[in-house]
Order: sequence, then C-alpha cells, then structure tokens
Amino acid sequence: MNDITQNPGGDSAQVQNLRQLTMVSYVLSAVSALVGITAIAAIIINYIKRDDTRGTIYESHFIWQIRTFWWGLLWSVLGVATIWVLGLGFVVLAANAIWLIYRVVRGFLNWNDNKAMPV
Repeated sequence: MNDITQNPGGDSAQVQNLRQLTMVSYVLSAVSALVGITAIAAIIINYIKRDDTRGTIYESHFIWQIRTFWWGLLWSVLGVATIWVLGLGFVVLAANAIWLIYRVVRGFLNWNDNKAMPV
C-alpha cells in the first residue's frame, strides 16, 4: 500500500463524512443478504461518491465494495444459471454467499480499525 492510503487526507469533516458513508455502504451490503435491493443502493453510493474518496483510506474501501458487488453479481448469475446442472448452482450460490459475507465482514473490520483495504 502506498502512503496515501495510510493517511486519511482531506479535512477532518470530509473524512468523517466519508467514514460514515463507507459504513453505510457496508451496512447496505450486509442487509442485501435479506433484502437484495440494498446492494444496488450501496453500489450507487460507491459510484457517486468514489471521486470524493480519492487520496483517502476510504478509496480502497469503495474499490473493495465495487469489486465485491460485481463479482458477487457475476457468481449469482452463474449460480442461478447452473442450478439445473446436477444442482451445481446451489454449490456456486452457497460459495458466493460465504464469499460475500467474508468480504463485508473483512471490509467492516478494516473500516473499524481505520485501515485501508488491500486492493
């Protein structure tokens, strides 16, 4: 990681706002396990506010969340598409769910410790 991602940068009010917004995105991603539409709200926030995170530790969190969304969506589509192939889709969907939980928990823990994500 470079020095920029270790230093929050920016003024403290902006950084605090980005910190809260990052947490909101993680919560929306976590809730999407029960209410799938909240993941869409999280990804919209990530794309709209991504430029504001440049040079802060939250930039890596937004990149992490964006990648998590798109890879999770890809594996969900593949899982649904392969359900009828000897139930393979159920395995893909279960593995994807575990992976998504891991990504949200790891991101939240790094957020809580004020650490950047390894992107």
